[in-house]
Amino acid sequence: MTSRLSALIEHAAGKRVLCIGDVMLDRFIYGSVDRISPEAPVPVLRHTRESAMPGGAANVVRNLSSLGLQPVLIGACGDDDAGRQLLSLFGADESSKVRILTLNDRPTTLKSRFVAGGHQLLRVDTERVAPISEAAEKELAAIIAEEAAGAAVILISDYAKGLLTDGLLQAILQIAAKAGIPVIADPKGRDFTRYGAVDVLKPNASELAAATGASVGTDEEAEWSLRKASDLLPAQAIVVTRAARGMSFIAADKTIHHEAGRAREVFDVSGAGDTSLAALATAIAGGGTLADAVSLAIAASGIAVGKAGTATVSAEELKAVLADTGPVGKAGVLPLDAMIGQVERWRAAGLRVGFTNGCFDILHPGHVRVIEQARANCDRLIVGLNSDSSVKRLKGPERPINSEQARADVIAALAAVDGVTIFEADTPLEVITALKPDVLVKGGDYTRDTIIGADVVEARGGSILVVPLVPGHSTTATIARSKSGD
Repeated sequence: MTSRLSALIEHAAGKRVLCIGDVMLDRFIYGSVDRISPEAPVPVLRHTRESAMPGGAANVVRNLSSLGLQPVLIGACGDDDAGRQLLSLFGADESSKVRILTLNDRPTTLKSRFVAGGHQLLRVDTERVAPISEAAEKELAAIIAEEAAGAAVILISDYAKGLLTDGLLQAILQIAAKAGIPVIADPKGRDFTRYGAVDVLKPNASELAAATGASVGTDEEAEWSLRKASDLLPAQAIVVTRAARGMSFIAADKTIHHEAGRAREVFDVSGAGDTSLAALATAIAGGGTLADAVSLAIAASGIAVGKAGTATVSAEELKAVLADTGPVGKAGVLPLDAMIGQVERWRAAGLRVGFTNGCFDILHPGHVRVIEQARANCDRLIVGLNSDSSVKRLKGPERPINSEQARADVIAALAAVDGVTIFEADTPLEVITALKPDVLVKGGDYTRDTIIGADVVEARGGSILVVPLVPGHSTTATIARSKSGD
């Protein structure tokens, strides 16, 4: 099973997938809570940082891209700051194509989450829920017909904001049928008949319960609800996601199957459904069966809930989990909040965690030596990576040469690296304080007194390692030589 699922990921690489649905911007405001407000019995959040990432159908596309496919995002946003920020987040992603209409009659859906100590305190939604105009519907249908050529799968990601009108859904099915493209729909609401004869309908447990009027808590209840839904709906197959209970599905031949979820520590469930939808598409695009797709989706969503925010899952992470490396395997590129949880799981498994950091703008032998020496002195190595804005402050306006995501992907691909986390500050002190590494490694002519975070590590009984630089190798020198033509 493991080798077959990994092969499906490889076979799906580079396949074109259309994702049509409601796009939104997910904003996360992080801080700490030390007191209750004197004005009302509510916590006071002391703001420390914030981040934003694509959400809804846009997050499905991020996951498809991370899994190695070539997604096309089709949707609409408002003519506002949130919409412009959303579009800018896709600007550097060459693996994704974006066909987004800008509509003047509605704002971009914005979900603002306030987080402290790894827990959400509050979510504020800014949106207008209403069907798009007939003109917008026709324009989107034309875009879908244009982009469908060569697509392996079409995904419908409905968040009930008004983009997926009955007319647009009918147009999608007609286009898909004409081109012979399978359609997977993630529905909303109680009326699933509006999605027509899709190949796979993927509601969650509460959505299926609302549509059938029956619980799906136990396997027996899930079977009853799936059979009832299958009798009522034209969909060829129905897959219901059941959180910790895994997934159940009724196939085209009316057989029902249950697959248990993998035991994982849940850090944040935001976007886990998007991840499972992308994984279903990946398996189908790779030539897998519906059972294969469900198995892959369970593995992928299990990784997603262990990360902070609206997270993505990479092909490498998914293959590692399929190979049963589990919580002690590679972490990939994670935000700090999720990396903290990963470090705790490594330590619980008895592993010694090391940390090194840098800009790593253009990887050279000096970098590799530091990383390899660091890994030789620990069981798991995390690399802290300066963000693009941090590099500009430290190195000048022409740097970095490579974006933070590109640098993170390259570093994470090294065999000696088990995890990468990007930080915005000029120094990694906050990251070191949060991760509490057992070994802190630096390259160059540092001493214990000049290494940032050395006191934090030693206070916990950790050690400091300085790796001499490789003569003649530096990013600055490399860039200078390239400009001079040497």
